[in-house]
Amino acid sequence: MSDALFTDLYELTMMAGYHVAGRSEEPATFDLYFRHLPAGVDLVVACGLEPVLDYLQRLRFDDRDLAYLRSLDLFRPAFLDYLADLRFTGDVWAVSEGLPVFGDEPLVRVTAPLAQAQLVETALLNRICYSSLVASNAAQLVACARGKPVLEFGARRAHGPDGAITGARAAMVGGCAATSNVAAGERFDVPVSGTQAHAWVMAFDSELEAFRAYARAFPDNCLLLVDTYDTLAVGVPNAITVAQELAADGHRLAGVRLDSGDLLALAQETRRMLDEAGFHDAKILASGDLDADAVTELEQAGAPIDGYGVGTSLLTARRDPALSGVYKLAEIGGQPVLKISGNPRKTTSPGRKQVWRQDSGDVIGLADEDLQGEPLLVEAMRAGRRLLATVPVAELRTRCRQ
Repeated sequence: MSDALFTDLYELTMMAGYHVAGRSEEPATFDLYFRHLPAGVDLVVACGLEPVLDYLQRLRFDDRDLAYLRSLDLFRPAFLDYLADLRFTGDVWAVSEGLPVFGDEPLVRVTAPLAQAQLVETALLNRICYSSLVASNAAQLVACARGKPVLEFGARRAHGPDGAITGARAAMVGGCAATSNVAAGERFDVPVSGTQAHAWVMAFDSELEAFRAYARAFPDNCLLLVDTYDTLAVGVPNAITVAQELAADGHRLAGVRLDSGDLLALAQETRRMLDEAGFHDAKILASGDLDADAVTELEQAGAPIDGYGVGTSLLTARRDPALSGVYKLAEIGGQPVLKISGNPRKTTSPGRKQVWRQDSGDVIGLADEDLQGEPLLVEAMRAGRRLLATVPVAELRTRCRQ
């Protein structure tokens, strides 16, 4: 089955109504934007354009889609025939992925025949809003970590396989150094990271035996999880023993991971023990239900931690799990339109727009104005044909961090 049915039913009923009214091909412009910052982040990072362009390029109703819609006994045969031939033929202008953006300014502007522009609302909001939300949370974490690497560990807690893959990509765009998700690593050509879980240690007769076995298997990439039993009494001492054995064979211990307990106190004592044993270059990685606030506290306290693994709070955006994204009609038949609401936040701005980035901030104007600054909306598709080349995720990450 194609992605064409990934839409809300009311998009299709509106399309059917436009078809009956003879307005399906009337030109229309929609703006996709968000209303306010999600809690816990200082800025929003634009993300999700690549999946949007891929979706629009491939948009078509196949025989199975049409058979299902026919089974609903809701749509006229003439409308289903129209859907069978439908392809996206519109224009798309969008903010480049990895750039910071602000509320009420268009991230994506779609100009297309009315029925087409209406159909894609759900899919575009789904792809842009979740990706931008995760990328923004990743950028916040990276800022809190003060330049130390943040690793994305969230696949097992993500909202389904699609959320895990999409979230891993967005986290990398937002500045994460690596992902634990192997499928995401392969698909997006980004670094992957991971060593062992507590189950590895528990599967052996002793922690020391488990550490030695792992060191034999990965002598040049040996980072040991030291909190399975007692971090300071046995975990770190066992890691030091293995570090000494690795050194004797010409290798070095990459580091240790702390996954529970008082991470500040444990990191301080672990650092002292490793240094006293002569392993000054062994890294300390911290994980264990971390979020931006926890990372900030550890950094402000001067914790000797070299990197952070963050999962649940990142891919679920636990503090505020939905970006306030909307997709609103701005122009129909060449005429600007607006929605008026008793809630000022829900009143829309009319007309086809552009956003200019100036030293003092962003300015929203009409697309045919000539204002100072850098125009943020770039032409991504024209008449259904993609114009922007795919940008590697690593390059998007660099753009975001700049």
